[in-house]
Amino acid sequence: MPRGVDKHPHVRILHISTRLILGGSQENTILSCEGQARLGHKVHLAYGPIYGPEGSMLERVQSFNQRCESGEERVRPVGRYLPARDEGKKIVPIVLHEVPALVREVRPFTDYRCLRQLKQLIGRIGPDVVHTHSSKAGILGRFAAWSFQRSPSKRVSTIESPPPGVVHTIHGPPFMPGEEPRTRLNNLLYTLAERAAARKSHIIISVAEAMTRLFLSRNIGQPSQYVTVYSGMETGPFLHPAPGQDRASQRAALHFTPDDIIIGTVSRLAEHKGHDDLLDGLAPMLAQNPRLKLLWVGDGWWRNRLLQKAREKSITIRELDKPNDAPTHTSPAQLTLTGLVDPDRVPGLIHAMDILAHPSYREGLPRTVPQALLSGIPAVAYDVDGTGEVCIDHVTGRLIPPGNATQLADAINQLAQDAHLRATLGAAGRDMCTDRFDADRMVAELEAIYRRAITLARPTN
Repeated sequence: MPRGVDKHPHVRILHISTRLILGGSQENTILSCEGQARLGHKVHLAYGPIYGPEGSMLERVQSFNQRCESGEERVRPVGRYLPARDEGKKIVPIVLHEVPALVREVRPFTDYRCLRQLKQLIGRIGPDVVHTHSSKAGILGRFAAWSFQRSPSKRVSTIESPPPGVVHTIHGPPFMPGEEPRTRLNNLLYTLAERAAARKSHIIISVAEAMTRLFLSRNIGQPSQYVTVYSGMETGPFLHPAPGQDRASQRAALHFTPDDIIIGTVSRLAEHKGHDDLLDGLAPMLAQNPRLKLLWVGDGWWRNRLLQKAREKSITIRELDKPNDAPTHTSPAQLTLTGLVDPDRVPGLIHAMDILAHPSYREGLPRTVPQALLSGIPAVAYDVDGTGEVCIDHVTGRLIPPGNATQLADAINQLAQDAHLRATLGAAGRDMCTDRFDADRMVAELEAIYRRAITLARPTN
């Protein structure tokens, strides 16, 4: 009987993620690690060097580990979804591994070193499951893990362990939109790499049904390999705001009036996130209606360029991470930028909004959309990838063809003028998302997937 299925209920899990920046796939990964540690599993997390203005989630893991060391965290059930063996026992902290050569960019020599480093790491740990996340870590991590499927003797460890189950999560498409020659070439190379990596996977998890359809349309993997697990999150702060995180408190702290209509975004200021379309579509509306305000939560490499574009459109700006910043005009700022914020602040900032705008051109299933819906805030988003599985047109929000800034502005204007419609769509979204996006449900579903992957990896044990 395969180790980890019945005889050994607690298993050794290695997650591999490219970078622990502030982002949806990283939050998904860390919540998975925490939930699995609380079930009593031995959890390892490998990642590449963290850099850039996107922020880091490393401190969250370190804080969790401190609570484990102090005994504040204990083995417990996964909500109402899954009981725990050895409930109440002390948790083993998540073991962190920085992999120096694991970088986002395609660098052949560096990637070869990364493959060797990952093989060495897997050999030392002897995991029952290797679970990879994101494109680069997903490709290299699966090749490294599958080498032990073929040759278990390659382990460089005193741990006697059979081959690991290999699981990969598709958080978003690696394929870029556009028909430029370079884009088409990159998409072809990613397609070929993903096809090869799929052959080295026992199970492929999609965060949306749309991801499965997209990958199968490119002949990546077999239908039997795929399973959908919606990306879990801590729903409580969105459903029940903590003191000071409620709508009135947050709007007062941000210097918005009760009559302002706040159109918010929560995303990196980066390519393909659609901030340009918001500026192009909404600039005339902002000029005509002083009650309309933009609230951009996040930071990124495109910040200066986007803010310069806003100034060229005569949009006044306030940057909250620059305390001495003030609008250039005497009227209140039309665009408020928070800069990088702690993830704990995001629920309160969403509660301050009236409409969430998410005109992203490339997503798996954007976490910010269900987060807004959990808060009772309707969404206006581009119909790409898995977005339409939560932003359902005229049910939980408005879904717009990607790149149509005029329709984007019209949909936002419709919601801005109709408070009853906003409330109706937001309530429907909350009802739909409350259970579907519960982090505990995700952890419980992963538990069953891991058992299956272990069985597939060790059919004759």
